Amino acid sequence: MDPATFSLQFGAAELDRLGTLADLGDPVAVAELDSPGARARLAEAEVLLTSWGAPTLTADRLDAAPRLRAVLHAAGSVRGIVTDAVHQRGVLVSSAAEENAVPVAEFTLAAIIMAGKKAPFLAARARTERNGWADVHRRRDLSNVGRTIGVVGFSRSGRRVVDLLRVLRTGRVLVSDPYADPADVAAAGGTLVELDDLLRAAEILTLHAPALPSTYRIIGARELALLPAGATLINTARGALVDHDALAAACAAGRLDAILDVTDPEPLPPGSPLLEMPNVMVTPHVAGSLGAETRRLSNHAIDELARLLGGEALATPVTAGSSAVSA
Repeated sequence: MDPATFSLQFGAAELDRLGTLADLGDPVAVAELDSPGARARLAEAEVLLTSWGAPTLTADRLDAAPRLRAVLHAAGSVRGIVTDAVHQRGVLVSSAAEENAVPVAEFTLAAIIMAGKKAPFLAARARTERNGWADVHRRRDLSNVGRTIGVVGFSRSGRRVVDLLRVLRTGRVLVSDPYADPADVAAAGGTLVELDDLLRAAEILTLHAPALPSTYRIIGARELALLPAGATLINTARGALVDHDALAAACAAGRLDAILDVTDPEPLPPGSPLLEMPNVMVTPHVAGSLGAETRRLSNHAIDELARLLGGEALATPVTAGSSAVSA
């Protein structure tokens, strides 16, 4: 993994735990797998703990790791690291994506609450407002009670968002996901519907789908036009899910508001109209695990190592099939 990531995620407590479970060679961590020193370590390795900045496990690198049994990823998506060759060789894979979904869902709940009150957009207005707040206090649309929330993607984070929404007195919580089970959605507190039906009703739309060829620009001009006037789009998933030109046009017209933690490209280029609009809030991809939150991910990977050594099944396995439909 990246050296800065290693320093952030593996402190003394984590390294002590690792030392009780495994023989840690020297160096403990590497940022690449092609130098002579890294290849010497790779030749002995039975388990790789990976995280952000890890190199792709190509066939050549796997050839250099004949004893490799498992890749335990102390971060979310393994898509940029784990190749088909990893699964074909029977190497077990685990991801801490479930733990990374925790702060994403928390951030999304906060964004939904702020969107219900239009708080980010009123804050932008406050910078130039000179005529008091009486008109704001007379508005009837600044509320989280009875709101219809649309959740696109019943993923790890999407499922958690639906569950967290129980703390609010929202109206319907609608979910669209072609792979979701209606009973699972209902148990979490939502109702599974078709995407168009969700869009027509959602006063707040939050995206939690993976970036796949089938989800590229899943929210375009047609879909945005289906949303009720005044709706807010929240994206903490992947920027590629949204047609940003179409979103900019809808926000410029005053039809929609947006809270974007991810964009495409990321970051948005200087001069992007989305950066200048008072009814659009852009944050720099902060919904996922940062700071001390990242220790959840490293400890999850260490827990998986303990399960592996104890002969137990991994808690969060990633298979070739599951990785094809996840972030």
